Amino acid sequence: MAGQDVKGLITADSRNDVMTMLAGKSLYPLSVAPARQPLLKLQFRRGVSTEVLGATLTQLSDLLQNGVPLLHALDLLAQQTPQETMREVLSDIRTRVADGRQLHEAMAMHRHIFGDLTLSIVRAGTEGAFLESALQQTAEFLERQEELRAKVRGAMAYPAFLAIAGSTVTLILIVFFVPKFADLFAELERAGTLPMPTILLLWLSDTLGRYGLLLLLALGGILYGFKRWCSSVRGRELLDRFRTQVPVFGPIALNGAVSRFCRILGTLLRNGVPMLKALEISSDSAGNVVLGQAIRNSAENISAGEALSTPLARCGLIPPGIMAMISIAEEANNLETVLASVADGIDKKVARQLDTMVRLIEPALLMVMGSAVLFVIVALLLPVFEMSTSMS
Repeated sequence: MAGQDVKGLITADSRNDVMTMLAGKSLYPLSVAPARQPLLKLQFRRGVSTEVLGATLTQLSDLLQNGVPLLHALDLLAQQTPQETMREVLSDIRTRVADGRQLHEAMAMHRHIFGDLTLSIVRAGTEGAFLESALQQTAEFLERQEELRAKVRGAMAYPAFLAIAGSTVTLILIVFFVPKFADLFAELERAGTLPMPTILLLWLSDTLGRYGLLLLLALGGILYGFKRWCSSVRGRELLDRFRTQVPVFGPIALNGAVSRFCRILGTLLRNGVPMLKALEISSDSAGNVVLGQAIRNSAENISAGEALSTPLARCGLIPPGIMAMISIAEEANNLETVLASVADGIDKKVARQLDTMVRLIEPALLMVMGSAVLFVIVALLLPVFEMSTSMS
């Protein structure tokens, strides 16, 4: 009724939509605020596969290139996307863009979907007026990374199976098989001293049998704490520094980061992004905190008049051969073309290094698992052999 206060909830995509709906009902709001959320609300973030994300970015790029306005393009994608999580994310992005946010700002609200690489390139595309190209290139980067991950997963499938199977067999032997010999070993211990491997095996079997569940929970807590620490700024820096120094795996991780940096920097320069801005974006997208910091330091020196190759060479993270190519490309004024070629060459090298690493891991795991099983068998049979020798 006229003159009465009305209070209630209304569902809408944005505050502007709320005001429009209320005005259509001849209601004039004194205040509009989001509804209060429950104090305890469990939320499980559902991810989106790289394949779905890449396809979505490609479709958005195609729509924009064909003259479809951004809001309408987001509406179309939200309606057509079969993946529920992606549909919800696109709807939220559309709402935020309608409220005046830039596309990369709206996407940044869903960092569990869009990584630093995607956000950095989309931001550059928005600011540099090449958004359609940026979306297409981001999709290509994501597809290339997914291909590399698929190769790694495929190559590591057999070593992972060996590790799981070997660990399971060893634990079963220690927890369930060894205690059956406890009485025999007690008799042998009264007759004489048990060998050290047998004593160690009995202690390990008793500890796992009594406190196995507690040890498993403690291990889970340690892994959770380590994961939280790795997500911190200091943790990521120390982890990336350690990762680059690990034998075999370190060069692979570093080469992957260098390839990513070269490809993104070349793409940004080719689209007319200024060098300092391109270095800022590519440093955030390198995937390695140590390399990113070295790139940002290089940008500071470039602003003082130095060439790109000079400060980058001083960081010691980029191989000399690549630095020589970058230096020559700067002199020839075709840096963006050379950077793409460098990235292709590094990717091929990374593929060869991964293949070599897997070939080394398989025999190493076999040796470790075989040694563990051999230790259990020797520790069980050694007292029997000693007893037979003493009796004879």
